[in-house]
Amino acid sequence: MILINDPTPTLSQLRAFLAVADHLHFREAAATLKMSQPALSSAVSALEEILGTRLLERTTRKVLLTPEGERVAVRAARVLASVDDLMHEVAHSRQPFTGTAQLGVIPTVAPYLLPALLPMFARRFPRLRLMVHEAKTETILEEVREGRLDMVLLALPTDSGGLVEVPVYDEEFLLALPGDHPLAGGTDPISRDVLKDLDIVLLNQGHCLREQAIDVCREVGAKATAATYATSLPTLMQLVAGGLGVTLVPESAVPVETGRKIRLGLRRFASPAPRRTIGLAYRASSARAAEYAQLAAAVRGAVRTRRLPVTVHS
Repeated sequence: MILINDPTPTLSQLRAFLAVADHLHFREAAATLKMSQPALSSAVSALEEILGTRLLERTTRKVLLTPEGERVAVRAARVLASVDDLMHEVAHSRQPFTGTAQLGVIPTVAPYLLPALLPMFARRFPRLRLMVHEAKTETILEEVREGRLDMVLLALPTDSGGLVEVPVYDEEFLLALPGDHPLAGGTDPISRDVLKDLDIVLLNQGHCLREQAIDVCREVGAKATAATYATSLPTLMQLVAGGLGVTLVPESAVPVETGRKIRLGLRRFASPAPRRTIGLAYRASSARAAEYAQLAAAVRGAVRTRRLPVTVHS
């Protein structure tokens, strides 16, 4: 094993030797590399000294490769080709919006926002390969902090240090009720106080929507139904439609969930209505932070274009 302080060939020495091996002539090799002939000869001699073997047979008329020189020439060509590939790949990756970006999205956002985002990303950033990971808030926050995700779409604020949080849109919560519930037929905004007299079903632990709904209930002194939880928002809507209680649903989910042909009533709350903020978060230390800030602006544009029932941040 070569130790870090052991002398090793430099790329300049390998390029000098390979030029001589290609031309079998020092003057022509020096002209190709745009260096002086004495400097070229010195570089090749230094390489021979480091490797401890003669690579060239020098005569008064021409230059010949020794058997060791022929083997070193093949290996040197491979090394230099790999270095050239490395330099090209890094130069390409320095261009904005190229390569792979790992995006985390919480489950109460993904089904309703991704149909607007994915076509936009493909159209506006064709060289960016977007990889989407759906998981609960705690999971994607840990993964973005640890570097396994580049950016995350979730409810803000996260109260997580080291992250830049860029609000994208606000949305209200609506009250979802069974279709035959007495409150289902009204159209006027209702007070949050009605929650005190209702059985409220929630998502299970780990969903930020659950915590937001509990906060709303706590404000008015209402309590959630402890016996019934759902693992996803579509399941929660089925529980409500089946008469097991009522729940709070983000307005962006309404077009999808009401399109499932289940019997639901929806009521809007009186002002100030409970709401949440959805935004993009990424590490402040990321080398691509400037790109992610631009991507957040593009996400806002996609939400506006799709005309989701939300209030987009400026």
